[in-house]
Amino acid sequence: MPITTLTAQDLIRFEEDIAAEFNGAKIRAPVHLYSGCEEQMLKVFDKVQPDDWVMCSWRSHYQCLLKGVPPAEVKDEIMAGRSITLCFAAQRIFSSAIVTGILPIAVGIALGIKRRGGAEKVWCFLGEMTGETGAAYECIKYATNFDLPIHFIVEDNGKSVC
Repeated sequence: MPITTLTAQDLIRFEEDIAAEFNGAKIRAPVHLYSGCEEQMLKVFDKVQPDDWVMCSWRSHYQCLLKGVPPAEVKDEIMAGRSITLCFAAQRIFSSAIVTGILPIAVGIALGIKRRGGAEKVWCFLGEMTGETGAAYECIKYATNFDLPIHFIVEDNGKSVC
């Protein structure tokens, strides 16, 4: 059973609102928007459970919303300039603006779950270029070799920073 009842259209409307706030110069910090991957995100989050951990990079608006963080809380954090470092402990969602920064944290959480015999999983989202780094390779290799309860989701929105 999904954590939230949000639809693709709800996600799109949220991002359109954030884009309007940013373009109106009301957000004075970096904002990385989603676009065009709503259906894929909904499919992933059909499998995410309330006790699971969600770890992301700087593009995490959809993950926060789909993990059950109320849209008003997500927007408040974005408006306060924390779009690229959204963290909501109650919903077990954390993000980092450091490229590859969240990967070893996600692996450490998965290792802790395995050691204590927990049932929850870690869902770690990373961009396709982050997936090309040595840090990503090492984290994925370690998680695979030790059969950790973690899923790595590589996102490719077809865009580059440039």
